[in-house]
Amino acid sequence: MSTELPPYFFRVRENGAFVFRVTAADRARRIEMDQIAVVNTRNGEIKPNGDRELTEADMAAIRTWVDDRIETLAYRDIDDILRAVDTLNQTAHWAQSKATDEQLDLVTDAMLLAMHDLRTVLVRKKADRVLKSRGMA
Repeated sequence: MSTELPPYFFRVRENGAFVFRVTAADRARRIEMDQIAVVNTRNGEIKPNGDRELTEADMAAIRTWVDDRIETLAYRDIDDILRAVDTLNQTAHWAQSKATDEQLDLVTDAMLLAMHDLRTVLVRKKADRVLKSRGMA
């Protein structure tokens, strides 16, 4: 573990983070975390906390964190979808080889509706992409 503290801490929340400046306050290395801003990753807004003015270093660190966070969340979205594909495959195997009639009765309608909805969206989006690639949209 490193003995150096990072200069900033980002407490993640649903739409961004609270930003804290981190300092070691004394020789006992008591950590002080001073909230300096609130960040919204959806709209890119950075609001200083209270009457505080953010330095260029603060803004650069926050912007770097926002860019990294957006990239991380995008990766997680794709990973979640790929996991959903795996789950669908596992569900098909379960339905074919292990599920009882009672279990199938519990899940069939919900699964069929969800899969129909998903198929409709995917087919429409693919058709839009094909038409666009051909210059027809």
